[in-house]
Amino acid sequence: MTDDLEHQLSPQDCLVAIMIASSLSDEKVRTSELVKIETAVNNLPVFAEYDSDRINVMAQMVFDLFEQEDGLDALFGLVRDNLPERLNETAYALACDVAAADGSLNQTELRLLEEIRYELELDRLHAAAIERGARARHMKA
Repeated sequence: MTDDLEHQLSPQDCLVAIMIASSLSDEKVRTSELVKIETAVNNLPVFAEYDSDRINVMAQMVFDLFEQEDGLDALFGLVRDNLPERLNETAYALACDVAAADGSLNQTELRLLEEIRYELELDRLHAAAIERGARARHMKA
């Protein structure tokens, strides 16, 4: 990882990277997860000025990091350095939505969400509310 990339990450890049990491956590990137990421980038106000072509750049960065032994720690370091604290709950909500997009959560996804919660220093009660909202949005009839 070059220092140049580190300084080029926007807060939106960090949000996209967290969503991609959430999708990759179970090593199966599902269409529903990709659609969730694309929909978030195309519709949420936080991404209003974001160049959606950066999604591919962020995806490659996350893929590359996940191939390294300490890649997840490196990803969290980049997020801590480049994501304003006021967007930590947004990042967690997006990660939860991507993880829940396929209708189920497995142990690896739950572990990654737990790590994200820890790394972003989210209050447990706030995190539970975010998780509950994601679950409610992705319930099947």
